[in-house]
Formats: sequence, C-alpha cells, structure tokens
Amino acid sequence: MRFTKVGMSIFFLLVGFSIFIAHVFGLISVNQEEKNNNGLNSASKNLTIGDSFDHLMWFVQVSDLHLSQFRDKTRGISLLELCDFTFKHIDPSLILATGDLTDGFTINRFASLQFQEEWIMYKEILNKCSTVKKIPWLDIRGNHDNFNVPDVSKNLFLKYSMQGRNHSRSYLHKMKVGSETYAFVAVDACPDVGIKMPFNFAGMLSDKEIESLIGFRRELQDVNYTVWFGHYPTSCIISQPEIRNIIASDQKSMAYLCGHFHTFMGLAPGMYSLQKSGFYELELADWLINRMFRVAAIDHGLLSFVDVKHNDWPIVLLTNPKHALFQSRREPLNAMLSSTHIRVLVFSPDKIDSVKIKIDSDSWNNASHISGPLYVLPWEPFKYSSGIHNIEVLVLDLYGREKVVNQPFSLDGSQLEFKLFSKILLMLKFNTILQVWFGLAVTFCILPFCLLRYLNKQVLDGKLELECLRKDSFIHHWLKSLWILSNMNSLFYPMFLYPIYITIGPWAIAELVEGHYGLIFLWGIFVNGTFITDTFPYVYALIQIFLFEGPIIFCTAYSLGKRLHEYPVTYKSKLLRGVTSFISGLLYVIILMFQLLLAYADYRSYGPLAVIGPFRSWPVVLVVWCWYCTKTVYSQTVRVAARAWEKKNADE
Repeated sequence: MRFTKVGMSIFFLLVGFSIFIAHVFGLISVNQEEKNNNGLNSASKNLTIGDSFDHLMWFVQVSDLHLSQFRDKTRGISLLELCDFTFKHIDPSLILATGDLTDGFTINRFASLQFQEEWIMYKEILNKCSTVKKIPWLDIRGNHDNFNVPDVSKNLFLKYSMQGRNHSRSYLHKMKVGSETYAFVAVDACPDVGIKMPFNFAGMLSDKEIESLIGFRRELQDVNYTVWFGHYPTSCIISQPEIRNIIASDQKSMAYLCGHFHTFMGLAPGMYSLQKSGFYELELADWLINRMFRVAAIDHGLLSFVDVKHNDWPIVLLTNPKHALFQSRREPLNAMLSSTHIRVLVFSPDKIDSVKIKIDSDSWNNASHISGPLYVLPWEPFKYSSGIHNIEVLVLDLYGREKVVNQPFSLDGSQLEFKLFSKILLMLKFNTILQVWFGLAVTFCILPFCLLRYLNKQVLDGKLELECLRKDSFIHHWLKSLWILSNMNSLFYPMFLYPIYITIGPWAIAELVEGHYGLIFLWGIFVNGTFITDTFPYVYALIQIFLFEGPIIFCTAYSLGKRLHEYPVTYKSKLLRGVTSFISGLLYVIILMFQLLLAYADYRSYGPLAVIGPFRSWPVVLVVWCWYCTKTVYSQTVRVAARAWEKKNADE
C-alpha cells in the first residue's frame, strides 16, 4: 500500500471543487430560451412605439449618500445642487434614494454610531430642495443608517427621512402617469437590531417583513408596471422565501434597483444583471465618491436607463431601440421590430440645439422634438432585423456642450453578455457561497494534518511504504516539514482545534449595540433578544483562515524543518542558523502584528470583551506559543516526529 489514499483524497477534493464551480456557473447563467419568451406583461403587448408622448414615464435614483459631519462636506453641497438644480431640469416623476443616507462613522472610522447631526443635515437638504416639494422622494434605509440601533422604533430614519414618518420599514408607492399606473415597492432589509460595524453588512428579512412584501404584491393587481428598490443587492439579502422569488412572483415586476456595493472598489463600475426569473437587477454606483445618479425610463413597456456623473450634461437616454444587453422576457421586445420611430430622451439645463442620429454606417439624420425631453426619428426597423447593430446619437445644446452616445441593439434576440464579475456579485447568494468557501478552507486546514498523522502511524507500524517523491525536491522538503508539525502534539492540537472552534463555538461576548451585549457565532449573532444572520462573520473567519491559520502553519513548518537539519556548531552552520532564525522570527512578528491590529479594530468596535474572546485571543497566544516552541524545542524531539522519514532514509 503506497499513497493510494492520499491520491484518492486529492481526487475527491478536486471533483468536489469542480462540482462547486459548475454549480456557481449554473447559478449565474440565464436560459436563452427563457429570456426570449417576450411579452409576459400584457399591459404593453399591443402598444405601437411611435412618436407619441404617451406611455412614457421617467424617474431618477441616487444611492449611498453617506452624509457625514466629519468628512467631505461637499457631499451635502453637491447633493443639494443635484436635487435643486439637476433634478429640476430632468423633471422626473419621482426620485429614489436607495439607502446609506448617512455615514454613521466616527471621525477615525473605528466606531459606528447614529449621529443626529448627519440626519439633520439630510433633512435640511430636502427642506431646501424645491424639487422635493413637488416630486415624491422615496427614501429607504441602508446598513449605515442602521448602525447601533437597538430596534426599529429607535431609528432616526423615522424622524428625519422623507418616508420614515409614514413608513418605518418597507412600503408601497403607486402613481398614475398618463394612462398607466406604476408601482414602486421599497424593500427595507435592515435587521431589526442594527449592530455596530463590521457585523452589519448583509440584509435580512424577518417573517413579518416578508408578510408585508407579499401583502404589497396583492395590491399590484391594478398596476401596469412595478419597480422594486432597496439598499442591499438580492445576493446579500437573507430571507425565506428568497426575495428574488417574491419579486418574480409579480409578472409586472421589471427591475430591482439597489446600491450598497458602490463600484466594489472600482472593479465593477457598471454592476447589472438579469435574474433567472426575468427581472433586471441594477446596482448604482455611489454618490459618496463617484457622484453618480441614474435616469431611468419606462417607454411603452421597455425599461431603459443611463448612469450619469454629476454635472455631466447633456444627458441622453435612448429608449427605442433599447440596449442589446438588456433583454427581458417581461418586456415587449417584439414591439421594437414593429415600431415606427427611434425615441431619445435628452436633458439639459440649456436649450437643445440639435439631436442627430445614425445607425451603423448610415448618414446622420436630425431628430424632431415632440415634447419635454422626447426626440424622435422615423425609421424602418426591418432593415436591421438581423444581428447586432449600433446606433449613435449626437446631442448639442446652446451652451456648446456635446454628448455622443453609442448603443448596440438587436431586433432578433441577438444578445450581449453581462460582465461575469457583475453577474457573480448580483446573482449568487453570498451567504451560501461563503459557507461553502469556509467549509472548504477548514477542510484544507485540518484534513492534511489528520491524513499525515494517519500516514505516520501506518509507516511506523510497517503497513505503508513511504515512496513518493524525489529526495531533494522542494515538495519533498515541505511535505517532511508538515509531517513533523502534524506529529508534534504541542503544536498540532492548538492549530487543529482553532478552525474547528471558530466553526461551532462562540467567538466573543461583546457590546454589539450600545447598552446591549450579545454573543457572536460564525453562523449568527444573538443580541437584544434577536437572532441576526449576517454574512460578514464568514468573511472574518475566512480572513483568519487565509491570513492567520495558513501563515502560522507555513511559518511553523518552515522553522521545524530547519531545526531537523541542525548540525554541530561551525561558523557556516551558525550563520545559516542565524539567517533561518531571523526569517522565521520576522514572519512570526508580521503575523502577530496583523492579529494585534485586528484585535485593536474589534476593541474599538465592540469593546474589550470582543478581544478577550477566543476568536481574537487564541491567535495571539498561538503565535507566541509557536514561536517559543520552534525556538526552544530540542532537535531530538523534532527527529522523533520525523522518525517515519528517518526510517525511510535508513531503508534506502
């Protein structure tokens, strides 16, 4: 019997990982045939897209304002300009503010609280804004608006927001524009108890909140189109049934609009996707840094939008033909093929001088102004009925500002693909994925230890021959080092038990909300009589696995491997031993400093008890213990742990 069991273990791990990856890609794929099944929303099935101003409505969205009393006062100044000047010239039917209205961070960003001054700042901006006095402002809470809130009744959103005075949580807003009725459903997924950062990242819908949303759905029978909005993307909302299923159950639901992810550190500036059930999920970049807002329109049942940088005029939104990337079976896409006019919405604080349109390599044509921001141009769509084409719009206003928009379109169902990273962020369920990742990480941490201890016993009992690797290879040396570590009980058990403990045991007792102490587990948090499920403990645990458990295993195994080959003291061996000792010591110092930094961050967030808990104290003690052991352990003790390898060398 050789390393058959090792090979089989590696094989099954690789198979399991492959199945996991295949499952992930299955979750983010959208069935092509399902996407092309147009017209489930009968409200717009029989409408002809022409040059009429009817059957058109547009609205705006802004997200992640993060108004702060400590930093960047221009956020509020620019927001007032957006509200009182920009929105005045766009003249939308309503305005959506999708969460994180306030910042909630202290001046050094180590702690999170609710600051009344920030809420007053938010309310004063709305009070000064003339647009809000005539246009509905629909705001909703984000996780920053829920920092350090013991229950919903204590939230400052109730007093200082536009909608909080009438709606403490989710709500439904219906409005009539022309002959159509539109519904906007606000989804408040903030946990009932808002704990302080960092364990306040995911959204959670209680049974009561789900009942409210299902109740809203019953009130949507008389509407033509529904738009859902909230702060959290559906990928990080924990609910049963899933929020996506609730949204999708209303066939008139066109999109879910959200924020929260900002631009994911600049990696996903345009975060859009089409969920499997046919509605769009459109995350909007933040106002905080990027100063972005969104203009969206529903034109004859087709949803179009453009994300705009503040003060970037003119704004151009092409509604027919719509972008080839956005094709939902909930829209009458076939109506584009039977339409008579290209339709463009153009917004500017100054009069528009010209709107020119061309398709592919055709010549430019001047569009005609109908009313408000609507410009149209007659066309013959059957000329472009096959494949993907490009439409270009050139707008010039009297101030001399110019905007050129290029947009691909298709009339036969030819499609473009959403960016893979955006699909992953919006279509996966982060709670489930993080659980799987954590399970794999723990498995890779403890399984090799168990396997090497088992193999050691088999070799020493004469039941297994240790023949696998070339003696002087890099892998040979590292396998021997890990073998030694796994068979030294004083080091094995602390390293082995830590990932197991953080999986099942309480991490700490901490003041999670001011005046309220709670228990932190990997799988949830108990505080103020409430159980909160959050994804961030899994993120924290994975950070510990990759930035502590992995490095401490590496560093300790390296040190033990060097101790195995210590020779009588000579000038050369003494120098080599000094270099080895310095390298391992430096690695231990780096690991220790990083753990102390994390401990300090937890102390600033949740107080001293959070640091005393096993999750934070165990790693600090373990680093010191491993460092001490590798410095003081006798070479003979190391050789005993490696005696299976010594037996192999003797046989050779």
